[in-house]
Amino acid sequence: MDSLRQLIRQPSHVVIVTHKNPDGDALGSTLALAAVLNKLLHNVKVVLPNDFPPVFNFLPGIEKVIIGEMNPEEAVAAFEQADLIFCLDFNSLDRIDRFGLDVMASRAIKVLIDHHIDPEPFADFSISKTEASSTAELIYDFLLDMGLDKYVDIPVAEAIYTGILMDTGSFRYGTNPRVFEISAELKRLGMDDYMLQIRLFNSMTEKQLKLLGYCLANRMELMSEHQAGIIWLDKEDYKKWSIGRGDTEGIVNYILMVRNMKLAVFITEQQNVTKLSFRSKGNINVQEICHNYFNGGGHRNASGGQIKASIEDTLAKVKEIIPLTMNAYQLQHEQ
Repeated sequence: MDSLRQLIRQPSHVVIVTHKNPDGDALGSTLALAAVLNKLLHNVKVVLPNDFPPVFNFLPGIEKVIIGEMNPEEAVAAFEQADLIFCLDFNSLDRIDRFGLDVMASRAIKVLIDHHIDPEPFADFSISKTEASSTAELIYDFLLDMGLDKYVDIPVAEAIYTGILMDTGSFRYGTNPRVFEISAELKRLGMDDYMLQIRLFNSMTEKQLKLLGYCLANRMELMSEHQAGIIWLDKEDYKKWSIGRGDTEGIVNYILMVRNMKLAVFITEQQNVTKLSFRSKGNINVQEICHNYFNGGGHRNASGGQIKASIEDTLAKVKEIIPLTMNAYQLQHEQ
């Protein structure tokens, strides 16, 4: 790590890239690191494979990010000019779509910082800790290790805290003692955690609230005998509601608010693929479900995947998997 400390102290061209469909952890960790490196006079470019939900518009520097899907030439040029590339919150280059090839082709030093299992060995430096709550947690400790904690001001603190909040579901899962220590340190800096909660969780649009009501009233199926539930939206729903990025954020969690529910699945049929989001309580490992059946992954209690199948076929498959998963959980729980 000493050589990395020296690299960071020398102004250079830096690219920070995170995964497609960036969430709060991806954006918070990426923009926190970018803000600090800018203070060290690096030429910093942040590349996102595609656009982000508007709820994160308040994060520092987000107006300067390069959206690869909209500006591919600018994104490719950034990778070509880079001396140092940070890869945040993903463990495989296919998570950044076509830009994985640009990362591989670049002669820049590559640094991976991530908390997902089984990272690909493409980076020169790898900070991979699956026990971490979030990549934002790792970024905070990385800044400490690099001796850059003095550059963590309130906007940087807000970005890090956003990542922590979003990847732990407001400290409901994936937590550890360190993440609470970091949160306390960020609070001591003067961060307004209450206002962040309002911005992130109490800023739904009228359309989003009505869509939530529609999902709960018309698109939710509870399998009470298996302590599981499914919410789904098909292509026609997407057209009817003009659903955009971020409009369905958090809907999956409502199933787990029902008494005795332990497994939740949210399924969305899109143009060429059907996407799935899984949430669970306790020791029910949805990461394994997503990895084994839906070309995905994530964490034990929060994972996602996708399948090239219709909404009907996907629903049928999920309804087969749920009893198998929950029966295995019951057997394990009884032993």
